Amino acid sequence: MKLVVVSAGLSVPSSTRLLGDRLAAAVGRDLSAEVQVVELRDLAVEIAHHFTNGFPGRKLSAAIDAVTGADGLIVVTPVFSASYSGLFKSFFDVIDKDALAGTPVLIAATGGTARHSLVLEHALRPLFAHLRAVVVPTGVYAASEDWGAQGLDGRIERAAGELAALMAGLSAAGPVKDDFAVVPFEERLAALRTAG
Repeated sequence: MKLVVVSAGLSVPSSTRLLGDRLAAAVGRDLSAEVQVVELRDLAVEIAHHFTNGFPGRKLSAAIDAVTGADGLIVVTPVFSASYSGLFKSFFDVIDKDALAGTPVLIAATGGTARHSLVLEHALRPLFAHLRAVVVPTGVYAASEDWGAQGLDGRIERAAGELAALMAGLSAAGPVKDDFAVVPFEERLAALRTAG
């Protein structure tokens, strides 16, 4: 199993990267997976060049391959102007629109205030629904005051457990035969239950 963490944090150290690392560690407690981290700040220039020349650079190409080949994704962005960062959105704009179809995704964000916690529901969840990814029910938002406070660890564990179960369940159910295959809900649910 391959789990890829996409972090759009800009600073070093980054609370965005820290949240991604904590989520990956929590998934690792439930599921054995190889973890790879994609730091978008290191790809900013190549992402911009891709928009102007249409070709990904070497590092960007490797990052796209990692993300599109993952069995599960953890995506984490800082909140800028009440939404995901432009760098975060630009990265997912250069990925083929069908490449993440059916991929389990855990959405997460960091911000300075709890007032922006709905960014998960009004920005991230619709983006990944558009990409036809399978977004786990629990998203994780961490405001500045959440670090070290009660509640964050519980949200991390719940979301990570959901991602691990979905990754294991989809793996056990086998690959989708084609892009238009319809699997009845009862069958998918039964596959998830037997995998757990």
